[in-house]
Amino acid sequence: MGEAERGESAPRLRISFWCSNGHETQPSFAHDAQVPDTWDCPRCGFPAGQDKDSPPDPPRTEPYKTHLAYVRERRSDEDGEAILAEALAKLRGEI
Repeated sequence: MGEAERGESAPRLRISFWCSNGHETQPSFAHDAQVPDTWDCPRCGFPAGQDKDSPPDPPRTEPYKTHLAYVRERRSDEDGEAILAEALAKLRGEI
């Protein structure tokens, strides 16, 4: 079914958005629709803005941490040695 068979289409605007990788995206919006400040880039997934010279910063992602990494953030090496010595003493029946 072609456009001519459905009648006239609503007036549209094509707005350019740029991401920090320099990709340009031009989604179309209804003429009376509210245009968002940012749009997700379909090529890289980063947020894109309407200002080509200063696009939004890419999101900062934290690397995956293991349980041991979190424990090491909370405990010093001396604390770890003391806990290990206590656990070994319990296993040996000294406590």
